[in-house]
Amino acid sequence: MTHPLVPQIIELATPVAKQLGLEVVGVVFHTNQRPPVLRLDIRNPQQDTGLDDCERMSRALEACLDTAQVIPDSYVLEISSPGVSPLLVTERDFISFKGFPITVSTSPPYNGKQEWSGQLISRDESKLYLNRKGRTVGIPRSSVTKVQLSEG
Repeated sequence: MTHPLVPQIIELATPVAKQLGLEVVGVVFHTNQRPPVLRLDIRNPQQDTGLDDCERMSRALEACLDTAQVIPDSYVLEISSPGVSPLLVTERDFISFKGFPITVSTSPPYNGKQEWSGQLISRDESKLYLNRKGRTVGIPRSSVTKVQLSEG
């Protein structure tokens, strides 16, 4: 069950994260530990979330929580990254996840479809290539709005 302070903490943390170019993706308050542990998962939508992002968020949120006095007793604040982003953005992402199942969103629709699923083959200057059940599909990059890892 979610701790009753979590919605209020999310309300405080979200604008702090946004100001730093980050997103809050999860909040858990472990009150069964001594001292209690407030854990926030953050994500940097522009690049891999690094230690620097966690440190910046920790400093900024700590000051905000102290000022708001939301948590009356002492606690430990942990800021971390949820792990690999499901979105493929950088060239490194497209190389690293070659052969993985992905979902591609397009706008306007390409060949009458707005969502394509298959295994990532590659991408070049003009197209993103998918293996769809043994057939190669080349989707124009100009139509691609989002590429993310999928379950397969």
